[in-house]
Amino acid sequence: MKVWRSISMGLLLLLVATAAGCTAPEKEAADSEGTQEKVVYVYSARHYGQMEPVFQEFMKETGIEVRFTYGKDAELRERLKAEGEFTPADVYISVDAGNLWLAAQEGLLQPVKSDVLESNIPQNLRDPENRWFGLTMRIRTIVYNTERVSPQELSTYEDLADPKWKNRLCLRPSTKVYTQSLVASLIAAHGEEKAEEIVRGWVENNPKFIDSDTRIIETVAAGGCDVGVVMHYYLARLKDRNPDLPVDIFWANQEDRGVHVNIVGAGVTRYAKNREEAIRLIEWLSSEKGQKLFADGNFEYPVNPRVEPHPIVKEWGEFKMDPINVAEYGRLQKRAIELMERVGYR
Repeated sequence: MKVWRSISMGLLLLLVATAAGCTAPEKEAADSEGTQEKVVYVYSARHYGQMEPVFQEFMKETGIEVRFTYGKDAELRERLKAEGEFTPADVYISVDAGNLWLAAQEGLLQPVKSDVLESNIPQNLRDPENRWFGLTMRIRTIVYNTERVSPQELSTYEDLADPKWKNRLCLRPSTKVYTQSLVASLIAAHGEEKAEEIVRGWVENNPKFIDSDTRIIETVAAGGCDVGVVMHYYLARLKDRNPDLPVDIFWANQEDRGVHVNIVGAGVTRYAKNREEAIRLIEWLSSEKGQKLFADGNFEYPVNPRVEPHPIVKEWGEFKMDPINVAEYGRLQKRAIELMERVGYR
């Protein structure tokens, strides 16, 4: 059973209105003699505990109340499909570009024309048809044990297939969408045949498959692996608590296409009843104030190039990012999954 969370009494209003046979906005309108309260309903797969301050600041600045529920990406998409035109959700927030692509392909999102979003968000971090928009960047790259590996030994994702990394590598399982997006990016960069050769090399190096980026980093720190592939912000969290952790970050593929970038992003749902408020929320999250609150709360990188990242991640310096449009991760996701099945990536 899903647990709704709200900045105010949103849950109570929604349940009472549903029991009475009308939607929450209709109930509010009836109670206020035709004056409908400004509100936006959010379904979010991003649930690290830092969302509430962002929404509170948005409400304070705009007067628009935010009501939201958390869930896993696939569950929220299924919920949107099941609810159809009766969904209360105005905004869908996902933690992977592949998931956003799927939501758009399944007809769950609508296109939005916004000069604000086009100005604040680089073109490769938003849907070509403007059905979803990146709000923060998550860099999936290499981490290494500083006592066992020299950074001069590291170079690319492709190099992790070299036999020198046999029994020294930690990876996330193939079932994780982050892994699927990374492999999709290899297909986009090299074609399927070459990408399969690379991933087969990873598998032949007998990696430890660990379904947690935090545990991958902890395993690397303990010497259980020498290198791993993780989202950068997991290391930032651990470094925030323990600056002496013997693990450091290495930006992959700096001599060619650049490091793999994924996103947290949002779109306006197909049947949004509060469309104007939904667009206003996404625009605000892309603004300088919204970016600082939204990105810094989880040590992610802002998509808005005018906004500085959190000091902890800023210390890691500048780096080259893969310019691919992240929508490709969704388009190539099925092929990435099939490729991993063929090579025994579990």
